[in-house]
Amino acid sequence: MFKRDFSNNLFFYMEFLGISLTEWIGYLSSFFIAISFFMRNIVKLRIINTLGCILFVIYGILIDSWPVIIANGIIVFVNFYYLFINKKQQKLKADEVKP
Repeated sequence: MFKRDFSNNLFFYMEFLGISLTEWIGYLSSFFIAISFFMRNIVKLRIINTLGCILFVIYGILIDSWPVIIANGIIVFVNFYYLFINKKQQKLKADEVKP
């Protein structure tokens, strides 16, 4: 429906070692996602995973792929929820005084 034309986009065609920068962003995002699964600390896992997902959203925009954009955007919001919002709720529960 709303197709973007990247044919005039210099960033889309720039290359390093014969690989376009768009593909490098895809590889870098995959690297961060894979590394996040080796983390033992859940906070570090979510931070690294969020970085990978943000890069995947950028990659999805560059290749005009809505499934990549939507899926990774949702994961970013889930990670933010558990990193910031849910953490505040847990602190409130821990601070409650029990008689």
